[in-house]
Formats: sequence, structure tokens, C-alpha cells
Amino acid sequence: MNTIHVNVVSAEESIFSGKATFVALPGESGELGIYPRHTPLITRIKPGSVRIQTAEGGEEFVFVAGGILEVQPDCVTVLSDTAIRGKDLDEEKANAAKAMAEEALRNAKDDFDLARAQSELAVLAAQLSALRRFRGNR
Repeated sequence: MNTIHVNVVSAEESIFSGKATFVALPGESGELGIYPRHTPLITRIKPGSVRIQTAEGGEEFVFVAGGILEVQPDCVTVLSDTAIRGKDLDEEKANAAKAMAEEALRNAKDDFDLARAQSELAVLAAQLSALRRFRGNR
């Protein structure tokens, strides 16, 4: 069976490191699917789920708040400031943060505040979507 080594790294820690048969994640221009021996690629990724089919037949989910993807024929590296294992996602905390971002959006005083609130809201919406997808696949 062909495999590819996958590393998902946040600013604080290594979130996942192991062999996989397939990786899917939200690329800047759409969903990306990566198999072993993929053509080399470097691109930005959007907030969303990284889904990893492990060599053992299991599946790992990791939420990333955007970042950079590097693909080499034998290795995939996902670098993100924020990456959270699917099992560690907290829906109550994400909903509370989303409510705060919505309030900040309503109270934005200038374009910078508006852009920051919109960005936070987009990341939190992606996190909640990833959480629902993770729970739906368990």
C-alpha cells in the first residue's frame, strides 16, 4: 500500500505526524485531495478541516485556522498558527467566541475593526463546521 508521511503543525505543537493514504483539506481555491506521489505544491489553505486517512485504516480530523501547505511526493506538511485535533474541539467555547465576534462586528468603529471581526467570524464558522463534520463521522 502506498503511503505518504503527514505532519500537521501549529505554532505551539505538532498536532499529527504519521503515515496516510490520503489527505483532504481546504485550499485557497477549493478542496484539495492529496495521494502518495502527488506533484510538489506549496499553497495557502483556508480555515477548515484537514481529513487524514491513516495507513492503519482510521481517520484523523484536525481543524486549522488557515495556513500553508507544502506537498512533496513522499511528505505533506500543514503549517498553521492554530490547529486543533477534532476530538479537542469544544462546541460551547466556539459558540461563545462566535457570539463575541458577532457583537464585535456590530460594534465595529472603523474598517480595521470590521475586517478583524469578519475574519474571526469566518474562522469560528469554519471551526463549528469542522466540529459538526467530525461528530458526524464518528
